[in-house]
Amino acid sequence: MDVSMTLWVLTIVGLCALIGADFFIGRKPHDVSIKEAGIWTIVWVVLAGLFGLGLVIWGGGQAGGEFFAGYITEKSLSVDNLFVFVLIMAKFAVPSQYQQRVLLIGVLIALVLRAIFIAAGAAILASFSWVFYLFGAFLIWTAWKLVQEARADGDEEEFEENKLLKAAERRFGVADRYHGTKLWIEQNGKRVMTPMLVVMLAIGTTDVLFALDSIPAIFGLTQDPYIVFTANAFALMGLRQLYFLIGGLLRKLVHLSYGLSIILGFIGVKLVFHALHESGVHVPEISIPVSLGVICSVLIVTTITSLRASRKQAEAEAAKSTAQDDINA
Repeated sequence: MDVSMTLWVLTIVGLCALIGADFFIGRKPHDVSIKEAGIWTIVWVVLAGLFGLGLVIWGGGQAGGEFFAGYITEKSLSVDNLFVFVLIMAKFAVPSQYQQRVLLIGVLIALVLRAIFIAAGAAILASFSWVFYLFGAFLIWTAWKLVQEARADGDEEEFEENKLLKAAERRFGVADRYHGTKLWIEQNGKRVMTPMLVVMLAIGTTDVLFALDSIPAIFGLTQDPYIVFTANAFALMGLRQLYFLIGGLLRKLVHLSYGLSIILGFIGVKLVFHALHESGVHVPEISIPVSLGVICSVLIVTTITSLRASRKQAEAEAAKSTAQDDINA
C-alpha cells in the first residue's frame, strides 16, 4: 500500500486528536463505571472498524484484511497485558479514581515506544529478508513458552520492577504517597517523582516487553508499516476502557494463554513459509482471509472453553464449601 507523507501526517494528527479528546473527557479523576467503560470500548472498536473499512475502500481488500487481522491479533495480545496491568496497580496501590489517568499516560508512552519498534522492524525487514526466519522462530518459541507457563503450577504472580524503573527511582527519588495527579513534587528541598509517575512509567515500559512478540506477530500478517502502526494504535488506545470493562472477567479467561500460543505459533509458521517463499522455495502462502479466520476461531473457542471451565470450577468450589459447612454443623 503506497502511503504518502501527507496521509501519514493526517493519520498521526487524527490519532493525537482522539487521544486529546480521550484525555479531555477523562481529565477529572473518578471511578470508571462498567457502563462508561462499555460505551467507550464500543466507541474505540467502532472507530477501528470505520478506519478498516476506509482502508478497504481506498486501499483495497488486501489492505483492509491485513488491518483487521493485525488489529484483532494485537487486541487479543493486549488483553494478556491487562493481567500485568492489574498486578502493577496492586503493587503500587493506585487509588481507583486515579487508575484511568495512569492507564491513559502509560498507554501513550507504550504507543510512542511501539512506534519506534515498528520503524526499526520495518527498516530491518526491508534490508534483510532472512529476518523473517528469525521472527518466525521467535514466535514459535514464544508460543511454546506460553503453553509451558500455562501448564506450570505456581504461586500468584507478582510484578517486579524493571532495571530502567529502578534506576529512575534511585536517580530522582520517590515521594512516600500520592499527591493527586501530580507527577513531581518538592520534598525536603528536592524535586522527586510521585508514585503516580512511577506507575505510569511501569505500565509504559512493561508494555515494551509485550511488544517483543506482538510486533513480530503483526509483521507476520502484513509488512506495511502504516497498517502495522495504525493496528497497534487502535488496539492500544482502547485498552484503558477494556481494563475497567473486563477487569473481573480476566480471571475467568483461564485458557487465554493457550489461545494466544496457538495464534503466535500459527503466525510464526506463516512467517517461516513467507521467508521460504521469498527464498524461492515452493511452499504455500497463507492468505489473509485464512489468517483472519484462524485468529477469530481460536479466540472464540478459547473464550467459550475458558468460561465453561471457570463455571465448573466455581460450582466445584461452591459444592466443596457447602460440604465443609455441613461437616462443621
